[in-house]
Amino acid sequence: MFLKHLSKLALISISVMIFFACESAEEAITDVVSPDDSTEVVIESEELEKLNVLATTPMIGEYVKQVGNDNIDLNILMPYSVDPHGFEASPQDAKKIADADLIFYVGLKYESTSLVELLENSAKSQDILIEIGESIDPIEFSEEGHDDHEGHDDHEGHDDHEGHDDHGGHEGHDHGGIDPHFFTDPARMAVVAQELSEFLVANFPDADQGFVSTANDYVRQLQDLDSEVEATLSVVSSGERLLVTNHAVFAYFADRYSFTVLGEIIPSSSTLASASAQQLANLAEEIKENQVKAIFADASSSDALAQTLADEVAGVEVINLYTESLGDPGSSGESYIDMVRFNAEAIASALVE
Repeated sequence: MFLKHLSKLALISISVMIFFACESAEEAITDVVSPDDSTEVVIESEELEKLNVLATTPMIGEYVKQVGNDNIDLNILMPYSVDPHGFEASPQDAKKIADADLIFYVGLKYESTSLVELLENSAKSQDILIEIGESIDPIEFSEEGHDDHEGHDDHEGHDDHEGHDDHGGHEGHDHGGIDPHFFTDPARMAVVAQELSEFLVANFPDADQGFVSTANDYVRQLQDLDSEVEATLSVVSSGERLLVTNHAVFAYFADRYSFTVLGEIIPSSSTLASASAQQLANLAEEIKENQVKAIFADASSSDALAQTLADEVAGVEVINLYTESLGDPGSSGESYIDMVRFNAEAIASALVE
């Protein structure tokens, strides 16, 4: 559950600082004149402030906004269509952090050491830092560079994440054996949205509870999306369900929809890592042997290595997917649902003969 460590004192402090309301009413003065025009009554309406919420990534921002709805004012640190692994915070970002009443971040060592330290040093309190990754069943990233996702078919029981609060030692985005890309699985994201709703209800009882129905609707949309993706991928036979990706980002997707990650150009959860010539040569041979039809790259980062690898294997195309970030407004990945739908359709189209 989110924010298990949130102290009662912190909750009281937040409650005193803000009114958590459905709509922000602008301060206004209304003149009411009686029928005989002899008396003027002045009514003042008090301004109600929304909760000032900060999210580190556009995807996390969307989940929070969909659940919080009109109860929150949302700021997002990372721009759309930007590789989060290369993101560097600015002094203006530090102010956003300092001004936030609640801060949501991916966690599981997804954000860089420097960003996590900035969050910890600039936030009003450690208690307002909420790690989204605490609510999912994490997949371990093996030493061989492939994700060990055996035994993760059941998405219930998300409390087994002790030992993931240490943010040290992940400069350059070494994710410490835990894959943080859980957002490639919409079923897990439905769990996240549900727990986020429960968190807001439990910790902000004075909030307008109208957001609960909105949150429940979003959970249903994510569950429907999961079923839609499964149907879209049904045209891909079991023998064709092989993924070669730019880096290790689709383990949760593979786990959910019975794919095998044959290999990654960069055998790391981060796009900032590198690949050796020998690794690329070995992967090229695997692609040939398994008659892989496509290499899936990231729309938010360079696909140069993927194109180089594709040139070594005849008949292989490079497909750019939305993996690390939502796309710009108007793109095929402008929302989380659009992103997941686009990725599923692109994967199905590329792998089916």
